[in-house]
Amino acid sequence: MSGQLIVVVCVDVLPLALKLCGVFSIFKEAAMAAGRMRSTRRLRSWIVEQVSSGKYPGLVWDDEAKTMFRIPWKHAGKQDFRKDEDAAIFKAWAEFKGKLTDGGQDNPAAWKTRLRCALNKSPEFKEVMDRAQLDISEPYKVYRLVPISEQGVVVPEKKSREKASRRSKRRRSDSDSDAASDDKQIKREEATSQLYVEESPVQTEEPTQCPTFIQTDSVDEIRLDVRIEESVTAPVGAQDSFSVAVYYLGQQVLKRQIQGTDVRIMYLPSSPIPPTPLVLKARFPRIPLPEPPSTLPAGPELQALFTLLPFMEKGVVLTSTPQGVYGKRFCQGRVFWTGPHTTMPDLHKMERNTEPVLLFNKEIFKQQLDYFRTNGGEPPQCGFTLCFGEELSDSEDPFQKLIIVQITLPWEEQQVQNAQSIFESITILQSLASQSPLGEITLNLVTVPSPTN
Repeated sequence: MSGQLIVVVCVDVLPLALKLCGVFSIFKEAAMAAGRMRSTRRLRSWIVEQVSSGKYPGLVWDDEAKTMFRIPWKHAGKQDFRKDEDAAIFKAWAEFKGKLTDGGQDNPAAWKTRLRCALNKSPEFKEVMDRAQLDISEPYKVYRLVPISEQGVVVPEKKSREKASRRSKRRRSDSDSDAASDDKQIKREEATSQLYVEESPVQTEEPTQCPTFIQTDSVDEIRLDVRIEESVTAPVGAQDSFSVAVYYLGQQVLKRQIQGTDVRIMYLPSSPIPPTPLVLKARFPRIPLPEPPSTLPAGPELQALFTLLPFMEKGVVLTSTPQGVYGKRFCQGRVFWTGPHTTMPDLHKMERNTEPVLLFNKEIFKQQLDYFRTNGGEPPQCGFTLCFGEELSDSEDPFQKLIIVQITLPWEEQQVQNAQSIFESITILQSLASQSPLGEITLNLVTVPSPTN
């Protein structure tokens, strides 16, 4: 596709929005410049159409696959130069761009310079120097149509200025400013042409400073290929962790974070709150339910809380597996639970001395996360709630209950934040594209998720 600006942005997902903001100003400037272009057709389409038409002498395909084409390259200073034939394609491009002189003298050198600059500036074309024939009676150059997959490299601004400066010096020294690979015979003929042919390439040539991101003479469309990579890597075991918050009568009385695949939540009579979770012998951490603090309001609810706690002595064990988080009840007191992946609207009771109950389904979470990352909307939930001693339904306020334990999964929360960052950044890019004057910016957004551990 002609006139493309291809930009590949590879960034870490966490600071994604901040990093992408750095390229927005560049994209906006490119869009404003593109909005001033007179032609809405692409150079590549125009060239392919002219080569296939067969109406220009010497402009033919160079291979059967039609990936390369020959373009006549006879110098205007040669005695056998035929303006109507040898400069026909260059004149056609100048006419298409509205650059033919009005009422003035024809200038084949200026026409040639204009098309040469367009071809050299566009990422869609690459000169194939080893296939050119410049020292024969009907000389020609060969250009290749560059596939989109090979157009993703952008020259850094500093290097672009250096190359543009070198090109400028070469063009000022050569009257027809052909590429540096042209042989000495062609250069001598170009120098001689100043004596016999009325050509002024320095005055009629396009500006030689080629912008890094856009060229107004050859670019009539901007295409942004933005690659957003989730490059978040997790330490070993980081996916298996729990954040546990305990509430008495709606007041938070304890919060702990556990690193590991298992944790037991239980009541130990008259036990002080330890600074860190206790660890059973050769087993896994446990979180003791604390005694009710003095800040709780006195009344029948507080008395019921004191009565209920001893029935929670053996507690509940939570276990994280690749499939999800399971819970198993060992205490005498009843335990009800709610979570995002329940399929029935009824009460969910954790029975005693039975098989573990799946409280959080990681496969369903992954499906919801993939959808959220692409479409936005309501983010997936990353936890579940346990209610000790009382029934709890999805429609009830858990903070009206005596004992509530809320469990969230830090790794899953981080994944939701990452997806949110990706979606917001994509939304910003889409908004940018919609603001382009003529719809010049096309977004091709690809999300590459990080490998699963």
